[in-house]
Amino acid sequence: MRWADLLLLLPAAPYRLAAFPFAALFHHLCASGHLPLTARYIFLLAGGCLLAGTAMGSYAVLLLIPAAGSVLVLLSVSPARAHTWVFALQMSWQTLCHLALSSQELDPQDARPAIALSSMMLLTQKATSLALDIHEGVVPLQLDQGPLQRALLLCSYLLFFPALLGGPLCSFSRFRAQAESSGALPRRLRAAGQRCLCALALQGLRAGLAGGLAIRHGCPGLGCLPCLWARALLLRLAYYMHWVLDEALLEVAGFGPEAGEGDLSLHDLWTLETTHRLAVFTRTWNKSTSRWLRRLVFQRCPVQPLLATFAFSAWWHGLRPGQVFGFLCWAVMVEADYRIHPFLSARATSKGVKLLYRGTTWVFTQLIVAYILVAVETESFSMLCLLWTSCNSILPLSYALALLLLLLAKKPKQN
Repeated sequence: MRWADLLLLLPAAPYRLAAFPFAALFHHLCASGHLPLTARYIFLLAGGCLLAGTAMGSYAVLLLIPAAGSVLVLLSVSPARAHTWVFALQMSWQTLCHLALSSQELDPQDARPAIALSSMMLLTQKATSLALDIHEGVVPLQLDQGPLQRALLLCSYLLFFPALLGGPLCSFSRFRAQAESSGALPRRLRAAGQRCLCALALQGLRAGLAGGLAIRHGCPGLGCLPCLWARALLLRLAYYMHWVLDEALLEVAGFGPEAGEGDLSLHDLWTLETTHRLAVFTRTWNKSTSRWLRRLVFQRCPVQPLLATFAFSAWWHGLRPGQVFGFLCWAVMVEADYRIHPFLSARATSKGVKLLYRGTTWVFTQLIVAYILVAVETESFSMLCLLWTSCNSILPLSYALALLLLLLAKKPKQN
């Protein structure tokens, strides 16, 4: 298997690019006043259904069913029970689809199931976020609207085409505000163009590194530390490229994230690649999903919230063996990071020792991140066993051992 075969986000890229002209058309019609509010919602919903049918084929039904179910729940259940019902519906359906598709012999060249599952995960984000807003009274459903108008508004939010295949989580309040506004299109196009150029630069860097690192030939596999690091680096660059493209599409359509609310900025990219703290990397990686997990699980779990958050993330991603192992390992590594760094930084007093401490822990963070990412992306149990029994497991095991030795130390405040 080639390294690029593990990049599950790549098949959806052509459909994202094909949606750019329609996003620009939508924003132009809104800015020129030729598209009334109801027509805007219909445009976004119809575009989402068309994009789903084009990118997923018959698998689009797997996305439309939970979307319709969540709308019915939100329209019929009291606000106090909305979150419980929507959460149960979305996660039950998503889990059934993950298990059903993973148990079938699917064509490896058919990307439609992977695109459908990815979009279903994003739908779960939006539906549970909206249900939480309703439950907490942040978003009261207007009673002066008829059921059809409310259903159109909710369906449009859950399936609007700029965020159907990817992108940071857009709250329901921001979605309504942006749909009702008419921003300046040239400014949006400039911002989107800058992001597209950034995505092109990332893709060029990724292609150059793939050739320069020569990972396709002569690599002994998961037991090779440089090969593991190179594989994870290409994975990160692929994620970065698609996050930038997703935000560019949202920007063109007029739904661009606010400053600091997107998944990737130049400051975030610098932080991800230079931080010597795994906890900082974790908070910066895929920030909108991190905020969603914090609100949905971490802040609501009274016992072991960190472990519960990563366990739920494994469930949300599909519960493949590599995902379960990778996210639970991630939780242990973050917990160890909270304890190890205060212990080491207190003893790094001189400049030379501080430099050694930061340099060493940066290398350790890079290697642990590489180990976790490759584990999460590993699909077969045999490959996971190969990774676990390789020398690459020495560093994560050392962190776990250090965590056991520091359990009696005072735990610093977690942000």
